[in-house]
Order: sequence, then C-alpha cells, then structure tokens
Amino acid sequence: MKEYTWCETIKKIMPTVVTIIISKSLESLEKEIPQDLLPLLSPDSQSLNIPPEAIDAHGMVKIGSGSGFIVDSKGIILTNKHVVADKNSEYAVITNDGKKFKTEILARDPIDDIAILKIIAKDLPFLELGDSSTLELGQPVLAIGNALGLFKNTVSSGIISGLARSIQAATDPKSPVQEMRGLIQTDAAINPGNSGGPLVTIEGQVVGINAAVVFGAQNLSFSIPVNAAKRDLEDLKNHGRIKRPLLGLRYVSVDENLKEKMKLPVNYGAIILGQGPLHAGVIPNSPAEKAGLKVKDIVLEINNEKITTEKTIQDFLEELSVGDVLRAKILRGRKEFEVKITLVERK
Repeated sequence: MKEYTWCETIKKIMPTVVTIIISKSLESLEKEIPQDLLPLLSPDSQSLNIPPEAIDAHGMVKIGSGSGFIVDSKGIILTNKHVVADKNSEYAVITNDGKKFKTEILARDPIDDIAILKIIAKDLPFLELGDSSTLELGQPVLAIGNALGLFKNTVSSGIISGLARSIQAATDPKSPVQEMRGLIQTDAAINPGNSGGPLVTIEGQVVGINAAVVFGAQNLSFSIPVNAAKRDLEDLKNHGRIKRPLLGLRYVSVDENLKEKMKLPVNYGAIILGQGPLHAGVIPNSPAEKAGLKVKDIVLEINNEKITTEKTIQDFLEELSVGDVLRAKILRGRKEFEVKITLVERK
C-alpha cells in the first residue's frame, strides 16, 4: 500500500476545493435594514453607502463566502447548510483555477448542517468520500478551506481529538439553537470561511465537512461526519430530495440530576416536555401523536435499547429511515407499555 506525504495529499485535494460566494441585491439589503438605522450607516439616510466597486454589473453585493468541495466530476459539491441558508441570496462557485459558475442548491439537510450544490461543468477533479465510522482517536487529518473568506487554499493539520461529540449551535442566523450530535472533534484550525471545506485523511479521503469552531477556546473545532453526507447524496440520487425521518417529539434526556430535580422514577430515557401550539411536546399529526404519546411520558427504550444521554432519540433516528417501524417502551406515571410507531418524512 502506498505511503502518502502531506504535500502529495494537499496537491491532490486543492483542485477540488471551491469558494462559495454569497451575494444579495442592493435593493434587498436596504429592505432588510430598519429605516431608523440607515442614518447610522450612511450620510444618505435613504440608502446604504456602499462603494461602487463593491457592486457588480448586475447590482449584486457580496455579503459573505464559504468553502465547499467537489465530489463528482459533473459538478456536485458538498458544503454546510449554514453557508447557503439564506434563500433570498444568490450563490456562485469559484473553482480553484479561478472559474466562476452559477450554482443550483439541490438540497439542504433538515437535520444536519449539510447542503448539496450543483454547477454545470464536466471532467472536474473530485474527492473520494471515506468512511467516518472507522476514524480513531489520534488519527492525523487536514482541514482545507478559504479562511475568513480572504485566504484561499488555507491548510491546517491536526488529529482526531474526539468522536460522537455534541454541541449547541445555530446552523444559520435565523434558526434557533439546536443540538448538533455525532460530530468529529479535531484540533485542526477551522475559521470562518473554512466552513464547508473537507476534513481529509493522509490518503486524501474525505471523512468530514468542517462546520464549527468554539470561540474563546483553542484547538476546538468540529466537523460533520462524511457518512451523513453520503446518506444525503444517496437520498438525492434515489428520491430527488433528502428524506429524513420524523418522530414528532420535543424531549429532554433524563439523567441522575434531572431525576432528582423532577422527582422522576428513572434516571434514563427521554421525558416529553412542551406546551402551547408553537412548542408542543407532541407535534400535532405526527407519528408520536398518532401512537398516543403525551407530555410527561418518558420514552425508556427504542427497539429494546435504553435511551441515555449518550444515545438520545435523535441518535436512534439517525440509524432509521422513513417508513421504518420502531418499538418504543413508554413510562406513563408508574405504568409501562410498548407502542409501535411508523416514521414519516420530515418536511
């Protein structure tokens, strides 16, 4: 088996990494800014004071950028969902050789921070997708992207520092904070603008999509496992969209502290919590509601396996598909019972 050097790996990978340019029309930008703030931003209180050179021939203003990488010779690109989250913006891809392409967003994953893009091209260099389930602690990796949107082809090296990590983050500015689970932790530096770039092994195989950095902490970065992206690509190929299963619960994982605080009879499982139509614990017309689940029920097991803080309901759903039937053991008061729930597609 051939032994690679990092220099060889970098030369192989660089042509596949792209810059994603985010643009918005001047008119749209002005509409988004409250009128009472315009005088603070511009001497002309009726419009933004943007230098003419920052506006292209079509009246578009660059407002940000991110990274991505090509995974198919015909122009399929992976990036983060948060890079292309604004449906009112326009996106363009600039390849490593400086060519600019209009971009179609094929899919945004409703759960994971993944998006799939398409440019019209052929015979493009592309990266091989590895298997993130085989990663080991201490394994060396590279993170590649366009740091801060300014420094093209920025390479940082590190090791796999942790697996199956969970953090609280908002995948885009308009989304609420949510738990991102199953992440790869690395000490390879990931900066704004690096988001969406590949995390690769020395053999040049992608094992993650660079996604997040913890500000104020050193050497603490996170990537989405590439196996999640492989699943999304397969869904897109087979169904024309990403299909993720919906159970329809809002819950809190139970541990010893929550047991004591809420005086619960168990120290594991997931207790259903929520109130009102906007924050219902059991989402109306969902599989969970049709199965008869109620607020304050505790889901103890799924498919004969205990739910814990290490393996939550969401972790089980990551392993299941739309149409699968799961068996859930429920504790209501002091009575245990089992229900079968058929998962539907998350919209």
